Amino acid sequence: MVDHEVDTAAGTAVVDAYAIDRRSAASDGVLARVRNGLGELTGALRRVAEHVLSDPEAAARSTIVELAERSGTSPATITRFCRAMGFEGYADLRLGIAAETGRARSAGWTVDIGREIQPNDPLVRVLDQIMAADTRAMHDTAALLDLGEVERAAVAIAGANRVNIFGASGSALVGEEMQFSLHRIGVAAWAWSDVHEGLASAALLGAGDVALGISHTGQTRETIEMLAEAGSRGATTLAVTGFPRSPLAELADIVLLTASQATTFRPDALSARHPQLVVLDLLYIAVAQRTHDRAHAAFRRTAQAVDGHKAAKGNLS
Repeated sequence: MVDHEVDTAAGTAVVDAYAIDRRSAASDGVLARVRNGLGELTGALRRVAEHVLSDPEAAARSTIVELAERSGTSPATITRFCRAMGFEGYADLRLGIAAETGRARSAGWTVDIGREIQPNDPLVRVLDQIMAADTRAMHDTAALLDLGEVERAAVAIAGANRVNIFGASGSALVGEEMQFSLHRIGVAAWAWSDVHEGLASAALLGAGDVALGISHTGQTRETIEMLAEAGSRGATTLAVTGFPRSPLAELADIVLLTASQATTFRPDALSARHPQLVVLDLLYIAVAQRTHDRAHAAFRRTAQAVDGHKAAKGNLS
């Protein structure tokens, strides 16, 4: 089956805009980019992406004609897909996928990824699958993450008067971890999950303040509203999300991307937690580096303040 789609001006514009974001694409993170951009692709381009993700090793071995036939598209569509992923041609895309799948296979990241966990699976198999999926998600996140944006975010937080962190449900838990870390090094930070309280706090922000919104999908309405309110007051806005063209990402000044690798009982929103924590931990360390003397003194004082509540050696029963 071969498609006979004709590119419309709008369709071409979307593809070209999508490609601009990925002009710096290299062999690292090819599959992460495909997974991350899947929600932005439609029609024939989406069919190509889904086919590549379903069997990357087979895609790496296929000719452009074979990949077109297997995905039900055309060689012209494959070429457009390569451009959308930031590659000059199909040969570069194949090499990138082959390099990535080779590394994944040698490192054991592919073990059980994509396989449904069955009720009677032994825990050792479940553990292997979780470890493989999380390892893959971590490496995908590292490939997607723009360290220049992390630098910008760290500088903004290091110089901020106040930092507000917004998130709902599981993202709220991640936000609380970040708030705790920043607070320990003397950064005035608050985490908000209730939309009324969050909006009230966001309304009091201004220039020199920072607002951080966390949402894997980037479509959580409450988080979007709180970040938008903060931005309207002049605060620098940051977003941690898995989707660069999501509403949350579109309104943020700085976007930090994360990847996820879903498994049975852990859809994307849940499997994104560990990559989110890694990105925020990196951001926290970057802030601490830039406020070293203040951070070191604050961490020492906060540690001493709770030291008396730690069980003394030899007094454990």
